[in-house]
Amino acid sequence: MAVQQDLKKIRRRLATLQRAMGRVGPVMRGSIVVIGMRNKQPYFSLNKGGRTRIIYLGQKRQHLARQYADNYKRLQEIVEEMTELNMILLKRDYQQKP
Repeated sequence: MAVQQDLKKIRRRLATLQRAMGRVGPVMRGSIVVIGMRNKQPYFSLNKGGRTRIIYLGQKRQHLARQYADNYKRLQEIVEEMTELNMILLKRDYQQKP
């Protein structure tokens, strides 16, 4: 019976994570970098296809870009936890059936 309750907890947590995934909001993979020796300016940097792409943010868009990058990190955390839980479910399902 304890195994069944564990499975219920895992399934409930997965449902919670799926709802959280839907609430994450806009995402951008990359990071904010500051470029310049004297006049330091914020840029958003993305490495894609072996090339680094940057866009100028300025002070006005820096907060928004940071929020999008943080949302991406949160989404990654959710996916990692879901992966661990789903691996447990798959392993238990496999062990229960001959």
